[in-house]
Amino acid sequence: MKIHRPEDLTPEIIASLRYDELSPEELKEVYALARAAFTAEDLQRYTEVDEGVPAEDVLREMEEAQKGFDAQRSK
Repeated sequence: MKIHRPEDLTPEIIASLRYDELSPEELKEVYALARAAFTAEDLQRYTEVDEGVPAEDVLREMEEAQKGFDAQRSK
C-alpha cells in the first residue's frame, strides 16, 4: 500500500484511492498513520471560536440572488 502525504495529494491521486478495496489490516495501518500524523496544531483549529458570518449578511445575499434568478426567469 502506498501512503501519500497530504501536501503531495493531487485530484488525480485522490480519485484513484479506493479505500473500499483495502484489507482490514491495511485499513488499520491507514488509521494508525492518520492518528500518528494528527498533531496538537491540527487539533487547535477545532478549538478556536469562529465568529462566522452574520445571518443577516447571508440572508441579504440569498435575497439578492433570488431577485436575480426571478428577473432572469421572467424574461
